[in-house]
Amino acid sequence: MWVELIRIGFVGLAIVATWFRLWQPLPQFDLVGVVAVLIGGYPIFREALADLLSRRMTMELSMTIALVSALTIREVFTALVIVFFVLIAEVLEGLTVGRGRRAIQDLLNLVPQQVELRGPEGVRTASLAELRRGDVVLIRPGGRVPVDGVVAGGHSFIDQAAITGESMPVEKIPGARVYAGTVNQSGILEIQTDTVGADTAFGKIIEAVEQAERSRAPVQKTADRLAGYLVYFALICAAFTFILTHNARSTISVVIVAGACGIAAGTPLAILGAIGRAARQGTIVKGGLYMEILSKVDTVVLDKTGTLTLGDPQVVSIHPSAGIERERLLQVAASAERYSEHPLARAILTAANGAALGLADPERFSYTPGKGISCLVDGQETVVGTRAFLLEHGVTTGAASADGDAATEILVAQRGVHLGSLRIADVLRPEAVEAVRALRGMSIETVLLTGDMASIGRAIGQQLQVDVVEAELLPQQKLERIRGLRGAGKTVAMVGDGINDAPALMEANVGIAMGSGTEIARESANVLLLGNDLMKVVELIGIARRCNRIIMTNFAGTLGVDAVGVALAAFGFLNPVLAALIHVTSEMVFILNSARLLSRPSENRQPATLRSGSPTPRSRFVVSRNASR
Repeated sequence: MWVELIRIGFVGLAIVATWFRLWQPLPQFDLVGVVAVLIGGYPIFREALADLLSRRMTMELSMTIALVSALTIREVFTALVIVFFVLIAEVLEGLTVGRGRRAIQDLLNLVPQQVELRGPEGVRTASLAELRRGDVVLIRPGGRVPVDGVVAGGHSFIDQAAITGESMPVEKIPGARVYAGTVNQSGILEIQTDTVGADTAFGKIIEAVEQAERSRAPVQKTADRLAGYLVYFALICAAFTFILTHNARSTISVVIVAGACGIAAGTPLAILGAIGRAARQGTIVKGGLYMEILSKVDTVVLDKTGTLTLGDPQVVSIHPSAGIERERLLQVAASAERYSEHPLARAILTAANGAALGLADPERFSYTPGKGISCLVDGQETVVGTRAFLLEHGVTTGAASADGDAATEILVAQRGVHLGSLRIADVLRPEAVEAVRALRGMSIETVLLTGDMASIGRAIGQQLQVDVVEAELLPQQKLERIRGLRGAGKTVAMVGDGINDAPALMEANVGIAMGSGTEIARESANVLLLGNDLMKVVELIGIARRCNRIIMTNFAGTLGVDAVGVALAAFGFLNPVLAALIHVTSEMVFILNSARLLSRPSENRQPATLRSGSPTPRSRFVVSRNASR
C-alpha cells in the first residue's frame, strides 16, 4: 500500500510540474511528464501486457491504448491525469476488497494462537501449532477454547453459539465435549485435546468459508465477459469517431470514458460481502454459485423431525382419571418405562425427573413392540401403552382427550384401573411459524415432506400454514418429489437434518443442513446453519436477493454510463480529463454499492416471542413422532 501511495504522490507532483512548467530540460518534450506516466502507469502496463499475452480484452488494456494514444499526440498532461485517477481508484478498490477479506479474517481471530499447556512440569505458554492429540490445555474465564476436545477437569459454562448456534451458555463438566472458537464464561477448565487447527469443527467452518470466497459464481463469469464486450464496444466506437471526425482528442475520450471496472470488481465484491455477512450471522455458504442460486429460489422444501421440530419428544399434557393425581399418574408411567429405550419412554422419564418424582424399579418387565409395556410396579400389575393394548388387558378406558392428531396418546392402568393418559409430541421450534410466514411473504412456496403419519403431517402443516404437505414418504420418495419440483421449473432449496434427508439435499438446487443434523447431512448440503434457527434460512435468502439486486444495479448503471459517456465523447462534449473523471467516479460508485453488503447489521433479530409482544405457549405447537406403542 505504501508503494502505491508513493506512486500516486509522485504522479501528483508531476501533474503540478507539468501544468506550471516548473522544470522542462527539453523545451519541445515534457520529460518529467512522460517519465511520470511510465512510472505511475507501470501497474497498468504490466497488467495490460499479461492480458495481451493471455488474449483477454480488459480495462487495463483499454487504458493502455488510451495512454499511448495520448502520449502520441503529446497530451502528456491528460495522460498524467488519467494515470492519477486510475491509481486512486485501484487503491480505493483494494481497500474495499480488503474490508471484505477482513470480514472472513475476523473468523480466524476467534481462535487464540497462544495457549496454556499443562505438562509434568506445570503450566507453560505454548503456541497452538505445538499442541498434539491428548495434550491438556488450561482455559481461564473469558478465554476462548483453542481446540476441539473433552473437559478433563473443572466446571464452567461455555458460550458455543459460534459453532452450534445455541443462544444460552452450556454447562460443561468432566467428560463434556467442547469446540474451538467458543468462549469460557465462568470457571477454569482443563481440556484434553482431540483435534487442532483445520481438523476442528471451527476449522472446517473456516475452510468452507475460504473455499466459498475463492469460488466463482456464474454471474462473475458473466461480468467478466460483459467487461470484455464493453472494451470492444469502446474501441469500435473510438474507431468510428476517428473516421468520422478525425479528432484525436475525442477518439481518446471515447476509449477512456467507457469502463466496466464497476462490473468486473463490484460483482465478486458483492458476492464476497454476501458470503461474509451470512457467515457473521451464523450461516456457512459453500460457494458463490449457491449464493446466486439462493437469490432465485422460489420453493423451499422442509423436513419435519429435527428441522421444523426439536426432534426430541416431550410430554405436552397429562390427563388423569377422576380421583387420580397428576403426580401419581406420571410416577407410575415413568416407573414402568424406567428400563425402556423407546423415544417415548425417554420423554416420560424426562418429565418425571423434572418433577422430582421418586421412581420404583419395575418387575417382570414385558415389552410388546408397537403396543406397550406390562410389568409390576410396587408389586401391582401395571400396563402402559396404546388404547388397544389396555383393552387387550381388560382395562376399560375413557374417551380420547381432545388433542386431535397433534400428539401420541399413552394410556396408563394399574390393577385393572385406568389411571389416565399422557400426550407426547415433538415440539415445534419456537421460530418455525414465523419462518414459514416470512418465506410465504417473500412469495416462496413452502412444501413439507415427512416420513411421519399423514395425520401428523396434516396437523403440523395446518399449524404452520405451509402450501403443500406430503407425508409417509421414504427417502427415495422425498428424492423423487425434489426431482419433480425441479422438473416443473422450480428453483428448490431443501432444508433437512437427518441421514434420510441426504439424497434430497443433494438433489435440490441448494441443500441447507441444520447445525444439529447428522454428519452426512452436513456434508451433503451446500449451506450449513450454525445452530438450528430457521429464521437464518429467511435471512440468508434475503441476503442473496439483496446481493443479486446490487449486481444487477451495477450492470444496468455501467451500461447506462458507458452509453451516455461514449455518445458525449464522440460528439466532442468530453475532453480526455473529464472522461477519465467520469470513468473513475462511476467505477467507485458501483464498487461502493457492492460494499454495502460488508456493513454489519444495525440490530440483531429478536426472538419471535419478543417481537410479537406475547409469548406463544410452548405446548400449543406440537406434533407427535411416528412412534407407535
